[in-house]
Amino acid sequence: MDSEVARRVRGQVRTLWATVACFIAGALLGPLAAGGSVRPIAGDGSVTLPVAVVAGVIAAAAFAVSARVHRTGETRPMPGWQTAVSHISTVAVAVAVAGVTGIGVLLAGEVLAAGLHGIELSAFGTALLAGAAAAVGGRLAFRIGIRLDTRDLAELLFVFIVVGALFAMITAASPEWWGRSLSRLGVGPGGWAFNGSLVVAGLLIATIGAYIGRDLHRMHGDAALPRIAACVVAWAATGAALAAVGLLPLDAVPVAHIVAAFAALALLVAAVLVTTAAAGRLPVLRGATIGLVALVALAIVLTFVAGVFSVTGLEVVVVALVLLWLSTLVRLLGVLAPEASRASGRRSLLP
Repeated sequence: MDSEVARRVRGQVRTLWATVACFIAGALLGPLAAGGSVRPIAGDGSVTLPVAVVAGVIAAAAFAVSARVHRTGETRPMPGWQTAVSHISTVAVAVAVAGVTGIGVLLAGEVLAAGLHGIELSAFGTALLAGAAAAVGGRLAFRIGIRLDTRDLAELLFVFIVVGALFAMITAASPEWWGRSLSRLGVGPGGWAFNGSLVVAGLLIATIGAYIGRDLHRMHGDAALPRIAACVVAWAATGAALAAVGLLPLDAVPVAHIVAAFAALALLVAAVLVTTAAAGRLPVLRGATIGLVALVALAIVLTFVAGVFSVTGLEVVVVALVLLWLSTLVRLLGVLAPEASRASGRRSLLP
């Protein structure tokens, strides 16, 4: 058997065993976390929340094991600062994987509760639900850990935003939230879903920035470190602002929340511009950036001058355009950036 084929077969076998291990762990821990009694699948006192926590933790553990097995020694030739960035990014991805899995389970619970009205789960039913959730989340997390790249993170961010938004909409306190702004999803008893999703999304965006910086360093080397650092900082600031939106709920601190929300939108566009400058001469990316800026400017005029859009519309347009631009960027990086890691020759980031 060809060595490359054999390597892929071993990878599939490992992934299969990881899936089985995650199912068993979820089936054992799920009923314990839920208390072992008969409980509804959603709503007050449901099994979904403890199952989501168990599945999220197992998914994070699966990612950590996969990264350890498949990427060990990757940072050995790197200087201390580069190793630290790599390790911090890995931890951030593990947390994000747990968040994506947890929110996905919560959304699935709401959908099942609507389709299977009044259903309650015994300890055995809870074990099956937790095992299935942990198996799906753990399998995806294990595969991400095999060869984590920027495109994986961008896709994870897209899925998380969609799933988190759908869950927040289902559990929103007011069905007319869309008439004001997305921030209305974070108001009321169920607001924790939207606010928590923003914190995890902020962490993901900051981590994506670090991986964009990694790819740009692989392309351009140490000579480009100053502008690469500016790019990473811009995405980190964007992620921090987005997390602040979730940590400062609209109904608790409205002024701070609004400031953080508009700062996050502005920083998103700024991060796009800084990244385009750091990427060098890429006509496709520059064209996408010009188009994004023009459309964002048009959306702002339609919102605050013409009154055609609500703030909700403006927020959706900006986020959608940035995600579209980001998909273009990560595909370009997937083609242009070498797959092999590149150790920096600089012992320190300081000049």
